[in-house]
Amino acid sequence: MCGITGWVSFEADLTHRGDVLDAMTGTMACRGPDGSGTYVRTEVGLGHRRLAVIDLPGGAQPMTVSTPAGDIVLVYSGEAYNFQELRDQLRALGHPFRTDSDTEVVLRGYLQWGESVVDHLDGMYAFAIWDGRDRRLLLVRDRMGIKPLFYYPTPDGVLFGSEPKAILANPLVRKAVDADGLRELVAQTKTPGWALWKGMHEVVPGTLINVDRGGLRERTYWRLSAVEHTEDREGTVARVRELLTGIVDRQLISDVPQGVLLSGGLDSSAITGLAAQRLGLRGEQVRSFSVDFVGQEKNFVPDEMRETPDSPFVRDVAAHVGSAHRDVMLDPSDISDPAVRRATVGARDIPNGFGDLDSSLYLLFKAIREHSTVALSGESADELFGGYPWFHHPDALRGDTFPWMMFIPPMSLAARTDHIEPGLRARLDVAAYTADQFATARAQVEYLDGESEFDRLMRMTSHMHLTRFVRGLLDRKDRLSMAVGLEVRVPFCSHELVEYVYNTPWAMKSFDGQEKSLLRRAAAHVLPRSVLERVKSPFPSPQNPGYAAHLQQQVKELVAEPDAQVFALVDRAWAQQIGSQDPAAMTMAVRSNVERTLDLHVWLELHSPELLLD
Repeated sequence: MCGITGWVSFEADLTHRGDVLDAMTGTMACRGPDGSGTYVRTEVGLGHRRLAVIDLPGGAQPMTVSTPAGDIVLVYSGEAYNFQELRDQLRALGHPFRTDSDTEVVLRGYLQWGESVVDHLDGMYAFAIWDGRDRRLLLVRDRMGIKPLFYYPTPDGVLFGSEPKAILANPLVRKAVDADGLRELVAQTKTPGWALWKGMHEVVPGTLINVDRGGLRERTYWRLSAVEHTEDREGTVARVRELLTGIVDRQLISDVPQGVLLSGGLDSSAITGLAAQRLGLRGEQVRSFSVDFVGQEKNFVPDEMRETPDSPFVRDVAAHVGSAHRDVMLDPSDISDPAVRRATVGARDIPNGFGDLDSSLYLLFKAIREHSTVALSGESADELFGGYPWFHHPDALRGDTFPWMMFIPPMSLAARTDHIEPGLRARLDVAAYTADQFATARAQVEYLDGESEFDRLMRMTSHMHLTRFVRGLLDRKDRLSMAVGLEVRVPFCSHELVEYVYNTPWAMKSFDGQEKSLLRRAAAHVLPRSVLERVKSPFPSPQNPGYAAHLQQQVKELVAEPDAQVFALVDRAWAQQIGSQDPAAMTMAVRSNVERTLDLHVWLELHSPELLLD
């Protein structure tokens, strides 16, 4: 896994700025607790923090190959799951190898194929290559955006890093946030390339960027394309089963302990079952981990998002596959702890307002890290196979905005802006911004000739989820897991599977009247009946009113601070009103805005940004 950062300057001498590069690299110590390294020359400085997963003694970075025309240097984050096959291929082409790491495979692949090495990689990755032969930097991000990568153009080069905090550590950066940055923060449309901070950008998934004296040039090397699907239903089920089995098998390659996240839902249970099957062939037992809340199962009440508690289904899966299972039990004080909020906001660099969803996931990852360094997750199956309720809701599908915003209460326009200071709310005009982004997203979809109106609608919906919605979840997963030095792998994001399922007609994805029919049938051989028949349920959230009471108390304390900077962004009158309400009556939408407010407060304390609101 790891964290990468760097600085390219074609006018300055960076050999005298090693302290700055060290500071940039040091911001990501949590991403790489097992080692640190830098490479500094006149025009370039590269930094790396390592989480050792493959070839523990041999994968140190930055990794360099010297040539008569100049050094070629790589800093790399992620995993190339097909590195063993690529290494054999490169050896046959005459390339020597000094290590058993996938990092060296990527570096040698670049020597062989240049930037076309991206066409050979299967995995999750973000990397930078300095090619001293022509004094050029190459920035690359994986197809689905599993691993993060940001950049900040300067007058004579560029700064980059796995996380914004690495870039912000450079004195060249103006730590400012303007209305454009805040607009997307509130809207949460996941605009490609957005990075909150003024002047900073996210490398768009499936994209590479070249930087030289002539400036920055961006090229898309992968995108979702419309391809005709030719197999029948049974053939499609068999192909999905075959793909998933192979993907899980490859992603279980590791030189460190590993486990699986298990929620008791279809997605995580399928990954757990397949992992148990593959590890069983090696004589190994799968480890599974789940998160739950004290008293949740006993006192569970069905609500608008969840019909059943997770625990009974988790037990069924663990018993069915024979996993070594651990439950991580949390109470309201755990997930409302200000120190935990500070850790999650600090990890994400942005005040996203996911509240208990971030806190509980962070604490789950922290507990897993005590036993494993790698974990597999069921992330993105809902986006790929059409699992969310709004995939099956005509009004949401045919509306004039992103489907999830019509269906999830905290995502509605009113809910997302209710807490914002009224003058700022008017200047941001989130409604107009969201409408523009929806139109942009819709225009980027490619269709097949002759597709029916309904199939075009479902293709568009799937495209928006795979190019927008899932990217926010993947960023959350990466930041919170790497904050505790845990590598989380996501089999459903394999580009081969994504390409295949994306182009499968909707009728095959929901052929039996349940969501994700195709996945249910493909994974049926490794799942208990209870999970096969379970209705979609999202990541668990506490129902204990004690959590809302903790939030309300923290808002009261915030309102009592006369100089709290957060009220430049948040309506103080709204916060005062929240502080006087019955916490037991707090709705999901209101609670989300309370969490956004508290996150904003922590973010302002952590970064002290310059707010450009006019």
